[in-house]
Amino acid sequence: MSSEIMDAIKISANGMRVQGTRIRVISENIANSDTTGLTPGSDPYRRQTISFKNELDRELGINIVGVNKIGVDKNASFKLEYNPDHPASNEAGYVKMPNVNKMMEMMDVREAQRSYEANLGLIEQSRAMISRTIDLLR
Repeated sequence: MSSEIMDAIKISANGMRVQGTRIRVISENIANSDTTGLTPGSDPYRRQTISFKNELDRELGINIVGVNKIGVDKNASFKLEYNPDHPASNEAGYVKMPNVNKMMEMMDVREAQRSYEANLGLIEQSRAMISRTIDLLR
């Protein structure tokens, strides 16, 4: 079996792993998109972000993608929503809402899903090539 094919499978499997992590982070953002603070003026849920990096797998001798950092989005501001009955409302009756844009999160999760599926497709093609090679050797 060719080491290049095995390398391709390992690279794709790793790509699937990081896209799965990305989908988990996005899912947490969507699940907490309405999570406010508990006391007047307290901050609500802050959107999480994920960044990737290339790293060398010394055992395999190939570059793979990895999760660099899961952080928070400090650049996007909180929206204010008028709700004087809410326990987290300020003196003026406004509540800080999370900096999560559900539409953007849904687009990000679709992109992550497509990347995951592309990596899965490469693994399936590599397995088919290995299977055809074994059939030819019989």
